[in-house]
Amino acid sequence: MSSLKVIEKRVFEDLFGMVSGYVLDFSNNTFAEFFRETTNINIYSQKYAFNGDSKAKRLRAFWETESDTMVGKVLSELLELWRYNTSRNDSADYSKQYEQALEIVSRLTGKQPDIKVTEYEFLLRRYENFSVRDLPIAPNLIPVLESRLAEVEYCLESAPLATIFLCGSILEGILLGVALERPRDFNQANNSPKDRNNKVKSFQEWTLAQFIDVAHGLGILELDVKKFSHELRYFRNHIHPYEQIASKFTPNKHTAEICFQVLKAAIADLSGR
Repeated sequence: MSSLKVIEKRVFEDLFGMVSGYVLDFSNNTFAEFFRETTNINIYSQKYAFNGDSKAKRLRAFWETESDTMVGKVLSELLELWRYNTSRNDSADYSKQYEQALEIVSRLTGKQPDIKVTEYEFLLRRYENFSVRDLPIAPNLIPVLESRLAEVEYCLESAPLATIFLCGSILEGILLGVALERPRDFNQANNSPKDRNNKVKSFQEWTLAQFIDVAHGLGILELDVKKFSHELRYFRNHIHPYEQIASKFTPNKHTAEICFQVLKAAIADLSGR
């Protein structure tokens, strides 16, 4: 059981819009996926149904059931999504409640709040002459990635959804390629995904979220790039039309530019630049 106080719960209730029964802009499927990738928990199990079946009620049940560390991890990731949503809607990137929420997460996890890089600051970075040829990956993967990067630049102006899907696929391909060149490091990482028998899963079974987290844990993906990479992953998940309808996801050129910037930043990090 977490040590969240009533007033602390109210902070997150307000930030995530839980009075309506929802949590941010999650659909049932994306809410389940979020918990599965973040904590390997089935949030729709009966364990979290004692308050009711809405997403907000299940999140409250999660708060009441799980440890401070687990709850802090989930709240930290939810705050990242909240930050993205506020920036998309031209809202303030920070608020008093947001700062309070960071302090609460810090208390739960026993860690200092992460240094936050705003979306505006992230987009101002320049990655000149970045190249997948500098990546530690198999040579036969390079021409495929270069072809997809050319398509990204072609789609960027007029096809934001296609840009997002391409960026997500390229990032996943790059991370798999790096893992295949460094199998021992990735398999022995503390946060490598494991099956029910506590055996590390084969790379083909890893999710993009797991590749991102392990790469960051190995120190080859910086913290801010990790955070924005998870946003790209979240966008990429809207490849299913019904998921896009459920979450009312309407990407524009700005969204596409963020995703391309994430990809360039990840390539720079993974290239050791």
